[in-house]
Amino acid sequence: MYKINAFSTMLLALGLTGGYIWRYGFESFTFIYDKWVGLVTASILMSVIQGIGCYAASFRPGALLALGGNSGNPIYDFFIGRELNPSIGYFDLKSFNELRPGLILWVLIDISMICEQAVRRGGLEKVTDSMWLATAFQIFYVLDALYNEPAIFTTMDITTDGFGFMLGVGDLAWVPFVYSLQPRFLVFRQNELGIPAAIAVLAVNGLGYYIFRAANGEKNDFRNGKNPKSAYAVNAVDSLLTSIIWIDLKYMTTERGSKLLIEGWWGKSRHPNYMGDLIMAFAWSLPTGFETPITYFYVAYFAVLLIHRQMRDDENCEKKYGKDWHRYCEKVPYRIIPYVY
Repeated sequence: MYKINAFSTMLLALGLTGGYIWRYGFESFTFIYDKWVGLVTASILMSVIQGIGCYAASFRPGALLALGGNSGNPIYDFFIGRELNPSIGYFDLKSFNELRPGLILWVLIDISMICEQAVRRGGLEKVTDSMWLATAFQIFYVLDALYNEPAIFTTMDITTDGFGFMLGVGDLAWVPFVYSLQPRFLVFRQNELGIPAAIAVLAVNGLGYYIFRAANGEKNDFRNGKNPKSAYAVNAVDSLLTSIIWIDLKYMTTERGSKLLIEGWWGKSRHPNYMGDLIMAFAWSLPTGFETPITYFYVAYFAVLLIHRQMRDDENCEKKYGKDWHRYCEKVPYRIIPYVY
């Protein structure tokens, strides 16, 4: 049983933050920027303590172990996560870490970066369009993830991976402090884009978001027993009028009885949601310009992360489906980006 309240928790945090800034001024909320090193250190220490606790608790009788985290090597198992879903009663540690502390802190960091730039420029009305764009993209991404919280329960992190130091440090430290790199850079490189450039960046992010959400929507509907549909334009005979019909997406059935989509976004590549994620990551970096590659580190890192995850997923699917997986790969040959990879 999972408590679905990540989005309402985010709204509560935003309400408290807004009230704090309203009462004490935007100058008061620069403390995250000022205390950066201390907060990073605390997050890493918390990840270590949590990882040790989860590893020790995984030896209790009846603990459900993750297949990949039960190697017998204590260092590896501590890192990768020995227990699949460690919990305290109904409080599931993995789903909590995945969606709440790191993602909410990411938003609060972005707000702190806005406040810091406002202090340096002499008011919120003087914050650059690049800062507003970069933070708006990221905050919207987090809000969307938290609003669609049930979708996380069909992901590899929840269903397959154990919860240990790797996921813990990723959720608590890496996500909030590395993913907010662009707004932090824009604090002291105050870049004004102008309307044409801002519209172009918006279009890139919109494309990425559309692919990401549409692909995930198809996947979640299909896994929950609903066949997603695709729109087709049909011209009637002897008529100039075009009508739209909706047709169930095609799928193949494996010998195990499982069904694999081979049409729609999942017919274009095996991981189309990763493609949308990468396009959005690129859009988040564009407001920083091309002065330094540092702000594009997130895009490069994310590409490596997603390719590694795709390879792990393909390996697991090959073990699971055998020759059916090879047949599926012939029907859907591209891994992430059609005609590229």
